[in-house]
Amino acid sequence: MIEHTALVVGGTSGIGLATARLLQQRGATVHVVGRTERKLDPELIPHWADGGDPAQIAAVVAKAGPIDWLVVSLSGGEGAGPIAGLDVATLRRAFDAKFWAHLTTVRAALPHLTPTGSITLIGAISARAAMPGTAGLAAINGAVEALVKPLAAELAPIRVNGVSPGLVDTPWWSGFPAEARAAYFAQMAERLPTRRVATAEDVAEVVALAATNPNLTATVIEADGGARLAALV
Repeated sequence: MIEHTALVVGGTSGIGLATARLLQQRGATVHVVGRTERKLDPELIPHWADGGDPAQIAAVVAKAGPIDWLVVSLSGGEGAGPIAGLDVATLRRAFDAKFWAHLTTVRAALPHLTPTGSITLIGAISARAAMPGTAGLAAINGAVEALVKPLAAELAPIRVNGVSPGLVDTPWWSGFPAEARAAYFAQMAERLPTRRVATAEDVAEVVALAATNPNLTATVIEADGGARLAALV
C-alpha cells in the first residue's frame, strides 16, 4: 500500500478538520495547520502557524514534506455586507485572511510537493451566486477560484483543483446566536434543492475527491446543495 502525506492548512475546524479526519481514515499521514491551539484527533499531526505568514508556513511545510496532497481551507469572518457600507480596510483584512493566505501557502509548499501531488483550494459559491450583500465575499472567493486553472497549467503534472461550498454548518457561524442560526438554516434549507444545509463532512468528501483522484485537475467542484439554482435572499 502506497503511503501518502497530506497537509491541511486551516485544518483545525470546519471543512478543513473534517477533510483531515477523512484523509487520515483513508490511510494518509495528515498534518494540520491552525492559528490557535485546539484539541485534535490524536492521529493528526498539529502545527500552529499563520497561513498568511510566509516564514511561518514555510517552516511548517518543510517539517511536513514531502507532501502529496495540499489542502488550503483558510478563511476569515469578514467581508460580508452591502457594498455601500462595507469598510475598505475590513475588506482588505478579509483578502489577507483568505486570498493572500491561500497564495502564500501554495508558494511556500511548492518546493515540498511530490511530482504526482495535488493542491486543493477552498472557495465558496458566493463567487457566482449573485446574492446581495456578498460582493466582498464574491470578490475574495472569485480570486481564490481564479487561481485554479492557470496554476493547473503552470504546475502540471501537479494537479490543482478547487471546491466551492455553499451554506455549510461550521464554526464560521458560531458568532451568531444559536436560535437565530437555527432559524436561518431552516429557512435556507427550504430554498435549497437538496432541502438541507450541508455538514462539514459532506464537503470534506468532495475535497478528498479533488485531492486524491489522479485524473482530476483544473476543476472547481460546486458542492453547494444547488444554491446557485435557488433564490437565497
